[in-house]
Amino acid sequence: MEGTLQGRTVLVTGAASGLGAATVRAFAAEGCALACVDRDAAGLAGLAEELAGRDVPVLPLPCDVADAAAAADAVARTLDRFGRLDVVVNNAAIDHTVSIAEMTIAQWDQVLAVNLRGPFLFAKAALPIMQRQRGGHIVNVASTAATRAWANAAAYHASKWGLLGFSRALGVEGRAYGIRVTTIIPGGMRTHFFDRFAGTDIPMPDPANLQDPANVAATIVFAVKLPGESALQEVIITPLTETSWP
Repeated sequence: MEGTLQGRTVLVTGAASGLGAATVRAFAAEGCALACVDRDAAGLAGLAEELAGRDVPVLPLPCDVADAAAAADAVARTLDRFGRLDVVVNNAAIDHTVSIAEMTIAQWDQVLAVNLRGPFLFAKAALPIMQRQRGGHIVNVASTAATRAWANAAAYHASKWGLLGFSRALGVEGRAYGIRVTTIIPGGMRTHFFDRFAGTDIPMPDPANLQDPANVAATIVFAVKLPGESALQEVIITPLTETSWP
């Protein structure tokens, strides 16, 4: 895929907002066909309307990424519409910011289901297609939460550390078919991820110490556009002034 991505098919989960929407816009600028997956059907419709003026096809796919049947259907519908699948960006994620003592089992299960089961389901559905094509790229969006730990984020840490390990194993299995796997490890971004802290005792981050998600999206596109003989295995991209790094 080096040089140009024109006409390639890209599926992005968590596409309706934040980094997901920024990633969709970045691949749209490259001339890619886009399958946009999110639970937020209204958000997907708005994104499709935004991109309507560009000469790129957009397929909105309302979907719970943790639902095995729904994930398989989303990939099948993408293949049916576009005839191929070149890139999957597993970006959808959630968190419950509570202590281990306060976290419910349902909250733990939900975080692991979205953040770790979801990428597995989409990778599992995409792999046979990419194997037949003898190539493809799966990008898993982790977090600096996969490199260190802090209080009140045990499930999020577990999911993102797990995603890092899953990506490495997936890369080993995919390389024989020309399938590359990249883990993007972003620091704080100016998205709605921190909105849940409003009205709590947890301090909101200073926006000056957050980065534009478009910068992370550009890094994802860069990884995909590398010559096929090279693979960007993992990359950490943080705001320059992020105070919790390293």
